[in-house]
Amino acid sequence: MFLVLSICASSLLFVIFKLFEKHNINTLQAIVINYFAACLFGLYNYNAPIVVKDVINSNWFIGAIVLGFLFISIFNVMALTAQRNGISVASVSSKMSVIIPIIFGLYAYNESLGIQKLLGIIVALVAVYLASVKSKSEILNIKSLWLPTLLFFGSGIIDTSIKYIETTYLPENGIPIFSASIFFIAGLIGVSILIIKGPKKYFNFNFKTILGGIVLGIANYYSIYTLLKALNAEHFESSTIFTVNNVAIVMLSTLIGLLFFKEKLLVKNWIGIALAIIAIVLVTLS
Repeated sequence: MFLVLSICASSLLFVIFKLFEKHNINTLQAIVINYFAACLFGLYNYNAPIVVKDVINSNWFIGAIVLGFLFISIFNVMALTAQRNGISVASVSSKMSVIIPIIFGLYAYNESLGIQKLLGIIVALVAVYLASVKSKSEILNIKSLWLPTLLFFGSGIIDTSIKYIETTYLPENGIPIFSASIFFIAGLIGVSILIIKGPKKYFNFNFKTILGGIVLGIANYYSIYTLLKALNAEHFESSTIFTVNNVAIVMLSTLIGLLFFKEKLLVKNWIGIALAIIAIVLVTLS
């Protein structure tokens, strides 16, 4: 259930960003608001007394600081990759990074890797690539090759770190406060970026931007919260969770683009969707 909710929440982010573009909402401002909204949602869902000193002294707090920095940094890398190398390259780089937490799970937690799961992972990677490439004209810019490379490793490190901290340091009821801390730190960094870019221009928030940021924050919070809950499940290995999560997000986002935003799909996109379904079945049943 939590894995399904994580896939839906993450795919909803795609819809929200599309609506930002349609309604001329300042994306950078909305993203900063989103982090604070997600933080407040995490605090609201935390059912224990909040003591700032205890939070700072928690074993996971340093990890939350690192993840907060990575969250907003990798988002900006994703934006630059989309601008210089194309949206497809950005999508493929971020989602193909699933191989990093898969390898980590196999090595660190001695997770199983049978022939069926291995085949499913390979099919999943092919599916992500085929479903993500939306344009025939997008060509990889060799001079900016460092951007998709950084995006690949950054996205993989984020997923791997979330799993490691959840497994090693996080108490049973600690997911909301951990998530809230990550978003708060990312929000502080976002405010710093706005100040550097120019307070007069970037601190002029309108109602649409504030509302969009709050909606984005709720979806963003639940995308992380439900993923952490799914990773906490006893009967599924992290390599299975990450594979199904990433390939299903790509598949669902592609279908949403087709149904609601009238995006045209190439033949290879349809092949990617079909392979995504096959990969999910193979990995889940393994």
